[in-house]
Amino acid sequence: MQVQSFFSASQEAMKKTIDRLKCELSAVRTGRASSTVIENIKIESYGTIMVAINQVASVSVPDAKTIEVRPWDISQLGVIEKSILKADIGMTPINDGKLIRVKVPPLTEERRKEIAKSIGRMAEDFRVTVRNERRTLFENIKKLEKDKIITEDDRKKFEVEAQKITDNFVKLIDELIASKEKEVMQI
Repeated sequence: MQVQSFFSASQEAMKKTIDRLKCELSAVRTGRASSTVIENIKIESYGTIMVAINQVASVSVPDAKTIEVRPWDISQLGVIEKSILKADIGMTPINDGKLIRVKVPPLTEERRKEIAKSIGRMAEDFRVTVRNERRTLFENIKKLEKDKIITEDDRKKFEVEAQKITDNFVKLIDELIASKEKEVMQI
């Protein structure tokens, strides 16, 4: 039935939205060392192509306050160091000739609050994306009613079901955000 394909497509789009949110949240700095903060920073590899650091080096976290970047080609050390500095992530790389260490400074209370606010703004953007998907689903359901494929009662039933699905995804976004905000505010 067409309605189920519309529901499947909407749920898949909402799941992708949640996956994008998780990816973006993993890159948010929390005061603890996390390789995701720097592994996607782009560098100019061999003077031509832009690639993520994790494509030219291994990125590891030996302790809670340090990130290590070990390039597979030592000649890339300087380029990686400059790219980390340019990224303006509030951390200074230390190049020892073999690898780069990035010390993660503790976050100030003011900075933690700023990060929490930005996470809140990010959450609203993702909620809007999920709601837009719901709106598209509603439009498709109304079109089926207009084309006399479903009845008015069916439309109302499907809209209630679509709202429940949307509410579940919005609730999941809220849970992910609350968890990340708690992590950021933790000293």
